[in-house]
Amino acid sequence: MDAPDVGTFAIDPTGRDILGDAERIRRIGSVARVEMPGGVRAWAVSDQGLLKRLLVDPRVSKDAYQHWPAWINGEISSDWPLFPWVAVRNMLSAYGPDHRRLRGLVAGAFTARRIAALRPRVEAITGDLLTELADLPPDGPVDLRERYAYQLPVTVICELFGISDDATREEVSRCVDALFNIGKAPEETVAAFPRLQQILRELIAEKRQRPGDDLASALIAARDDRSSLSEDELVDTLGLFVSAGHETTVNLLGNAVVAMLTHPDQLGLVRSGRVSWEEVIEETLRNQAPVPNLPLRFAVEDIDVGDGVRLRAGEAILACYGAAGRDPLVHGGDADRFDVTRAAKEHLAFGHGVHHCLGAPLARLEAAIALPALFERFPDLTLAAEPGELLPLESFVSNGYRTLPVRLAP
Repeated sequence: MDAPDVGTFAIDPTGRDILGDAERIRRIGSVARVEMPGGVRAWAVSDQGLLKRLLVDPRVSKDAYQHWPAWINGEISSDWPLFPWVAVRNMLSAYGPDHRRLRGLVAGAFTARRIAALRPRVEAITGDLLTELADLPPDGPVDLRERYAYQLPVTVICELFGISDDATREEVSRCVDALFNIGKAPEETVAAFPRLQQILRELIAEKRQRPGDDLASALIAARDDRSSLSEDELVDTLGLFVSAGHETTVNLLGNAVVAMLTHPDQLGLVRSGRVSWEEVIEETLRNQAPVPNLPLRFAVEDIDVGDGVRLRAGEAILACYGAAGRDPLVHGGDADRFDVTRAAKEHLAFGHGVHHCLGAPLARLEAAIALPALFERFPDLTLAAEPGELLPLESFVSNGYRTLPVRLAP
């Protein structure tokens, strides 16, 4: 690996201090040169206003196959930890007409009406999980991430896509965890991508024989009936939803619980009804973006971004959502402070523009049900560790905790 250029910030792939790194990048400038794992370099954009403009700029693409010379020329090998984030063929990485085609195939499944119709099922799953928690020994610490924050979104997304086999669900979850925890064991990340694709191809073959009332069967029907979706696009689209469909929500729930337990005065405002749980959710998304850095976008042509900086055609761009949520130009000098009473909670945690996350309403619904239900069922909930002892996930693209030990009762 070459030594970083002067002015180039080397990102810690293990994410030991994600938001601290975000602040250090911001000090370099609203757009700064960074070095990612493997010595791959990009422009990191931390300024919220500039990032919003770039996210809607047609001169910015997500398609490495068209607009990243390093990828096109074979300079990026399959053992690069971020390879799966760029290699996929779905709407996350598509550009222009391809993106509109792929997004159009699935957008109807995530309308406000369809998401609202999921509420009874999300409430039922939440109730079952809370009952399981209540049945545990009251005097021992419980990993709330594993037993609650993780189980709810995984169950919901797997049911939506007809993944009913427990063993398959567990293996899908392991693969997704490896794709996000890129600083933990790069070799696991590399192996997880083809394995997840294999699992999904097997699922597709099964659904073709025995289709069900689920989104996977609907996508397969769209692929087979109209040929508007290639087989690789079908596999990677399913992969996108089963991964993004739970990782973001797991982190959102965990980060919100920690924020409430470490800010008892603000929890009191929520319990008194002076502040809503929706405000807690938005402040958590702003202050602790579940996906703080999303790789990658590419300049289609030269773009002047101000301060004498020009993004050259073909250069990579890293969208720093976590830094943008704490932008002092938007949120003032206390932008890093968690405050549910903050009047403006604008953030980019779910992206912006044509690539705004389709699953954002579902994530918000799950959090709006799971958080109040948890604190109502266990009013004496406390952390079973000091906040500084909570270990972050080993990743710079996923912002959450490896475990969340709590005590459900005194």
